[in-house]
Amino acid sequence: MSERTVGLAVADPAGVWAAAIGTAGVFVLLIVLVWQIAATWRARMLAAREEQYKELARKYAELLEDNVELHRRSIEELTTARRSIDSLDRKMMREVE
Repeated sequence: MSERTVGLAVADPAGVWAAAIGTAGVFVLLIVLVWQIAATWRARMLAAREEQYKELARKYAELLEDNVELHRRSIEELTTARRSIDSLDRKMMREVE
């Protein structure tokens, strides 16, 4: 029975070519599907990373604003302390004279 099947395959070269083309087509289809799935996955990962960068930039901007406010307060406190020290220094100089 297997000899007859082999004999039929050799006797029909068009069938052999059709099977080869069909098999190649299936492999090409599988390759394209895997490629598209990988491309879609990559695009989703890039979109997620972009959202993470946006969130990080927003947090950085908030921290920068907080830092600027703390810096402004520190400068105000230092200015107040300097005025106080200058006033005290003048008062002490008057007492010495």
